[in-house]
Amino acid sequence: MNESPNRPENQSREVIEARQLQRLQELVKEVSASNPFWQNKWQAAGVTAESIQSLSDLQKLPITTKSELVEDHSSHLPYGTNLTYPLEQYTRMHQTSGTTGSPMRWLDTKASWDWFGECWAQIYRIVGLYPEDRVFFPFSFGPFIGFWAAFEGATRLGNFCLAGGGMGSEARLRMILDNKITAVCCTPTYALRLAEVAEAENIDLASSRVRALIVAGEPGGNIEATKLRIGQAWGARVFDHWGMTEIGALGIEPLENPGGLNILETECIAEIVNPETLEPVERGEQGELIITNLGRIGSPLIRYRTGDLVCEDTDACPSGRALLRLKGGILGRADDMVIIRGNNVFPSSLEAILRTFDQLAEYRIEVRTIRAMQHMKIELEPIESITSDEQQQQLVKEVTSAIKDRLNFQAEVTAVPPGSLPRFELKGRRFFKID
Repeated sequence: MNESPNRPENQSREVIEARQLQRLQELVKEVSASNPFWQNKWQAAGVTAESIQSLSDLQKLPITTKSELVEDHSSHLPYGTNLTYPLEQYTRMHQTSGTTGSPMRWLDTKASWDWFGECWAQIYRIVGLYPEDRVFFPFSFGPFIGFWAAFEGATRLGNFCLAGGGMGSEARLRMILDNKITAVCCTPTYALRLAEVAEAENIDLASSRVRALIVAGEPGGNIEATKLRIGQAWGARVFDHWGMTEIGALGIEPLENPGGLNILETECIAEIVNPETLEPVERGEQGELIITNLGRIGSPLIRYRTGDLVCEDTDACPSGRALLRLKGGILGRADDMVIIRGNNVFPSSLEAILRTFDQLAEYRIEVRTIRAMQHMKIELEPIESITSDEQQQQLVKEVTSAIKDRLNFQAEVTAVPPGSLPRFELKGRRFFKID
């Protein structure tokens, strides 16, 4: 089923690019006729839909930034002007998590939502999900897009799907065991939290039937130490997924290529550009990912700056697919980078170190400016068995040394009592910039 050559994700490069061009031309023609956001933006830039005759012509269109979207939403409450059709044609509303600002509300027509589900159908096939798999979604379904489309995408494929809203972590673990769940979709943070609760309740997760976790919404799924900790606790394979409320579900770690990420170029056009010049980088060089989604015509994004730093893997994918491969997945976010003692530091770089310590249950990172220099403080919460002051100070010492050895700067590292740091059901907030 999953390897059919007729599936969009299994097509040749030539077929994929022909599909991209046809859908791009259809998209720009549709939105230029009735979408106020793109009409105004392209008129100001002096470009027209008719100028798009090839994929390379996409670069004639201006880049789109999140700040533009935020301003548009703020000026035209509650949904902004990126609406191709009359309001009564929209059937779904979701909003961003608001972790980096005020939430944006995003609308979908039935056709756009069907496209979202098709993205997930391809994702499931790429990770090797089969009709007999039983999928669990351990979070409360609300306006955050979370795994709404993942849930509905799996039901359309015929999978048994179970939503775990309105219950605590222990009850969710029991649901997983009682219903013989084989696949779980959640954030990396919550996969770790469920493992923590399972250990406290003497539940042997590793002996459950769960064989796959698809994790998304934050770094972790592409961080080897975090994936290893999740995989060992669950006795299952961990797949990293990438997407955004405003652009859709467009990236997945394929079964055949652990540690990489495939972009669904069947459903989008991806560019990798220099964050400073916005010019394309050479293949294999790090740059910022720019996305044009092709099926969300009711509220599309065209040449959107994701803020995510990536690097194309120029080797052929072991799966044989012609999709764009990202080496190491999402490497970091440009707006999350801080400079500590002359070193460029990303939260994901710190997590890659911290998650190697089995004695560590949770952590919190705070960056503030002291005497014109950025200073980093890291709070470590040990696991409950690390009770003595001597054990905690040894952990502090080892973490401090590891950060200095790997990242070339000295952080202020302290230990806090077990259970004192917050736990998260969806995205974890562990990194704070303090003005």
